[in-house]
Amino acid sequence: MERTITFTGGPHIGVFSRVLEDIAVIPPEAPDVFKQGIRAALDVELVETTIQGSAIIGSLMAGNRKGIVVSGLATKDEIAVLSDYREVMLLSGTMNAAGNIILVNDKIAIIHPELEKEIADAIGEFLGVNVMQCSLGGVKTVGMAGAATGKGMIVPPRATDQELTRLGEFCGIPVGTGTINMGSGLVGTGLLVNTRGYIAGALTSGFELGRIEDIFGFLE
Repeated sequence: MERTITFTGGPHIGVFSRVLEDIAVIPPEAPDVFKQGIRAALDVELVETTIQGSAIIGSLMAGNRKGIVVSGLATKDEIAVLSDYREVMLLSGTMNAAGNIILVNDKIAIIHPELEKEIADAIGEFLGVNVMQCSLGGVKTVGMAGAATGKGMIVPPRATDQELTRLGEFCGIPVGTGTINMGSGLVGTGLLVNTRGYIAGALTSGFELGRIEDIFGFLE
């Protein structure tokens, strides 16, 4: 099975898609080869929509099996599509690119350190998770800095041992460092992963794929 793919020729597949364990939200214009690759690698149902008229799904929404947090600029039609699969929370204010600022699985959420605490707490309550506000390896846009499932979390290589220990204790899952697409520390921009499988941007090296498989428990 192919472990790497492009989105319209580019390796930044996490910018244009968001996986919520059993579903993957993708733009309607996604090529058939991309759709087929996502289904095969992740065993998910595909949900096709834009967010605020844009294809950058991964930057504008985050969520888990309980709910979806999405930019408050999403249209009524877009919200209606998402509402068929999850409860939807709209994120208003200046910091509303939910996919950039929230890294979440079914138990925990890592949230941009400068988001208002009241909003961060509301996100945690809505998604039914515990919340930690911090950066990941010095990157505040945590939703693009890392990726998480119920089995593991990958964060940028600049994360310190102290940060990794703290994250591991908070999350209760293996936490490790890695890169994507030949050295990018913004792992979330080039990785789609759930507990069933993963697929990475086409520039991702064999070593980087090995780290992903190790952290998320896919090594045989």
